[in-house]
Amino acid sequence: MSNFVVAGNPKSTSMYKCWLKYYKLENKKLSGEYKNLLKSIVIKENTAITQSAVNELKRGLAGILGIRPEISEEPAKPAFLMLGTLSGNKSIAGLLGREKQNLGEEGFIIKLLTENEQKQLLVAGKTDRGLLYGVFSLLRLIQTGTGLDGLPRIENPVNQLRMVNHWDNMDRSIERGYAGKSIFYKNNKITGNLARISDYARMLASVGINAIAINNVNVHKFETLLITDRYIKDAAKLNEIFRSYGIKLFLSINFASPLSTGELFTADPLDKEVRKWWKNRAEFIYAYMPDFGGFLVKADSEGRPGPFTYGRTHADGANMLAEALKPHGGLVIWRCFVYNCLQDWRDRTIDRAKAAYDHFMPLDGAFAENVLLQIKNGPMDFQVREPVSPLIGGLEKTNQVLELQTTQEYTGQQKHLCYLVPMWKEVLDFDTCAKGRGTSVKKIISREVFKNKYGGFATVTNIGDDTNWTGHQMAQANTFGYARLAWDPELTSEEIAESWIRLTYSNDRILVDTIKDMLLGSWRTYENYTSPLGIGWMVNPNHHYGPNVDGYEYDKWGTYHRADHKGIGVDRNVRNGTGYAGQYHKEVARLYENVETCPEELLLFFHYIPYDYRLKSGETLIQYIYNTHFEGVEQAEELKRKWESLKDKVEEDVFGHVMERLEGQITHSKEWRDIINTYFFRKTGIPDELGRKIY
Repeated sequence: MSNFVVAGNPKSTSMYKCWLKYYKLENKKLSGEYKNLLKSIVIKENTAITQSAVNELKRGLAGILGIRPEISEEPAKPAFLMLGTLSGNKSIAGLLGREKQNLGEEGFIIKLLTENEQKQLLVAGKTDRGLLYGVFSLLRLIQTGTGLDGLPRIENPVNQLRMVNHWDNMDRSIERGYAGKSIFYKNNKITGNLARISDYARMLASVGINAIAINNVNVHKFETLLITDRYIKDAAKLNEIFRSYGIKLFLSINFASPLSTGELFTADPLDKEVRKWWKNRAEFIYAYMPDFGGFLVKADSEGRPGPFTYGRTHADGANMLAEALKPHGGLVIWRCFVYNCLQDWRDRTIDRAKAAYDHFMPLDGAFAENVLLQIKNGPMDFQVREPVSPLIGGLEKTNQVLELQTTQEYTGQQKHLCYLVPMWKEVLDFDTCAKGRGTSVKKIISREVFKNKYGGFATVTNIGDDTNWTGHQMAQANTFGYARLAWDPELTSEEIAESWIRLTYSNDRILVDTIKDMLLGSWRTYENYTSPLGIGWMVNPNHHYGPNVDGYEYDKWGTYHRADHKGIGVDRNVRNGTGYAGQYHKEVARLYENVETCPEELLLFFHYIPYDYRLKSGETLIQYIYNTHFEGVEQAEELKRKWESLKDKVEEDVFGHVMERLEGQITHSKEWRDIINTYFFRKTGIPDELGRKIY
């Protein structure tokens, strides 16, 4: 069992441990109370997952409290911690009474008991997965200085599927990866570094992740072979690790696998031999991994093969795979990122934002019950600001998974500090009006509204083999924050930030407040010096980093921002625009259609606006563009000043690493400011009202 052993510089160990540092609790009174209560652990069960829970408790209590508890099947001391599940320990059911009725499959309860004036603690789950989550929750509570009276709770995850998607390739590269190479692959083989993968599984389980796809949705040659006898045994070894932490393994598949493996001459989903091929393949996989989660599929998008080749629909393709997986309890997760890159973008009636809705809304209700559609949070591609996809709230009879992007493809690529939880909160709280007012995205994804069989969250992960896992150490907050939101979307950005800071650094009040302030303002800071008012896309082609107003690879004619010498923005109204706004329910459509009611942060996404248009602040549009780009640089500089004030409160190597990233962010923010403002000055000839230099 790994204990966070790091090759190389031992000073980097703290960054490697992320939020599982388990540093000593400084509150001596509280530490004493916990030591008295937790010297003995009672557990009668011994599954792989309960063993993971016990090992985590031993590791955590040694670090936080400096104790090594005795493990036994019966109480050895009057004060003890009892662990177990309802099915594995009958006495637990009796201790819980009616409370056990409130436990879901992955839920847990932490309860304080008193016998003969002696406190005892119970951590229980309906299943061993719930127990594991309860143990991690208990350690979080102790580490963050929660008193005994604050421990009792019953928690169930709000969302059924809480998944991370890796875009890792078997040559070790990671598409949109900014934290080194893949932790899973090397030289087109599955790596033998199982200790690090075990540490990763621990990290994910500690915040409630229960599913993982370990290879790129753009499936290349070697990844196609993951479902063949060439790699299946090694994949099963990884599955064993993730299973011991309650995490289901998924694989991204090439829809044309029957063709690409050379076994058939077609991949037509309605062909009998193709259907038989996939059934046989599913049986082969489940023989090695009986608890295999299923397939993640990207089809008919950006050159990936799919059912369109044969004149079939997405439902035809997904249902064929679902039929093969259904006898084994497997799922098909079918991505809705489908659009045609090869269209002539000079045709201004074409709008990429409409593509996913146009493709999938006509198929609502046509998908098998074990198919889930994975929908990006916005209609475009993880921009720093865009509206919620109208598919969410449009589809009513189809299982839905919300796809977020933790890897910062368009938000600084883990070179810039950009805490994404506030963005995700806006998405989750957005009212689709699908069933009248109050039909928020979080209620749809959790299945509260449409009562579909499956639902949940997925994210494109930001993990790589850098010692600190995420390239920028503070980008760990996005991994942590995504998982906590997937578990409970009602948590606030502030609560999640504070929890991460306390677990990662310390409980020092000045440090907590300072870093929380840095995190909470960082998304808006990044937006200020990059793309104004929802326009997006002003990035260099292919790698998507750095400013280039007309640089996006499918934007040779300015289709994404439509800037000219008079104004900027895309008319997406129904009356005289692309019609995109009409894809929303009428209450939302009306809001976006009208320039006066459209939220200003999305103004240019929905409307073409003259540069002399006055915003609610009184600024003209062009002056707003100038001002925000200057403000963004000033805010980036302020991030550095705040971090400098913490020099004596964090480890030396952590301080130096973050400082280096923040200095780079300042340099890059100035580049954004100068290039974007210069572009608009040359486009319009309108000078800055404040007399600042426009380069």
